[in-house]
Amino acid sequence: MSFSISQASTPSHPLAPYGWDDAWADTFAPYAEQELLPGRVVRVDRGRCDVVTPDGVVRADTAFVVPRDPMRIVCTGDWVAVDPDGDPQFVRTLLPRRTAFVRSTSSQRSEGQVLATNIDHVVICVSLAVELDLGRLERFLALAMSSTAGAALLGDGTRPVDHEARPLVLLTKADLVPDVTTLSHLVEDVERIAPGVQVLPVSSATGEGVDVFGAIVGGGTSVLLGISGAGKSTLANTLLGEDVMHVQQAREVDGKGRHTTTTRNLLVLPGGGVLIDTPGLRGVGLWDAEAGVGQVFSEIEDLARQCRFHDCAHTSEPGCAVTAAIEDGSLPERRLDSYRKLLRENHRIAAKTDARLRSETLREWKRRGAEGRAAMELKRGRTR
Repeated sequence: MSFSISQASTPSHPLAPYGWDDAWADTFAPYAEQELLPGRVVRVDRGRCDVVTPDGVVRADTAFVVPRDPMRIVCTGDWVAVDPDGDPQFVRTLLPRRTAFVRSTSSQRSEGQVLATNIDHVVICVSLAVELDLGRLERFLALAMSSTAGAALLGDGTRPVDHEARPLVLLTKADLVPDVTTLSHLVEDVERIAPGVQVLPVSSATGEGVDVFGAIVGGGTSVLLGISGAGKSTLANTLLGEDVMHVQQAREVDGKGRHTTTTRNLLVLPGGGVLIDTPGLRGVGLWDAEAGVGQVFSEIEDLARQCRFHDCAHTSEPGCAVTAAIEDGSLPERRLDSYRKLLRENHRIAAKTDARLRSETLREWKRRGAEGRAAMELKRGRTR
């Protein structure tokens, strides 16, 4: 079957609701000449994936796409080239990703896991049915703000500057907050730790904020992220206007859900746009997120540039602008602790995958150890 580029670039193309555009058509041109079909992955399950193509949804095998490399495994949201004549049909290649949301796995090999690709909005869902966990939210935001690195995941070394995934924080189950004043304070608390990020309270039960959210995600592709019980699938059903995603009631004791969503599913919204619903995330390990951490804690990095010493550790050094801000109350100490924790974690993960960085870290540990021993010897000499 042949597939013309002129067909691919028309607004009425069958894949247009899934995000197909002229840029994707240009990227796909070499594969169109090979009579392959373009498609977008809507679901992945155990080495097979559901791909929507101009001919409809096909069940395709992913064996051709380097399965041993976790960063190149076919993922929900990928644009791919499919062999239409195969039996079974195969995904022949992945098109370069514009963006991707990646976390560190819990394995000892410190691999990255791609959760969703080619996304325009990273929607972090936080339930107001339980106490806000600001530290967890800062972690999600750091990864969301690092998601522009998606194109480099296929090894082409490029990182387009004209594509980025914008984070959005949804405070779900807003109807459970007793009064408007309390809700306003909760929004302000989140806005303080999410510089430049829109914070929107929503309720699937009352419809509060749903129209605004629908308008935001009406263009491009959005991924819903959050822990189990945050109301992601309920919100997806509300936008879809029907119960497509199965949901269960969260436990009243701690507000946690039961992981009713088990796969990442790409859904076309009736009002426009594409939504990727994901299972609840128990853990969100950082992966190549140093830039994102810097953005989330931009006020700390701005203060650090005012310190007397460029390598200030923000502990007891004279002329430290960071500790001065903590002392005068303008910077919460919790914020600095969280910043340090995320930087250490990201550095540790990076060191496991980067031999040069691992060597530099070892030298730094040895240097600090030597300085500590010298200080102890000096102290002992003075007390004799």
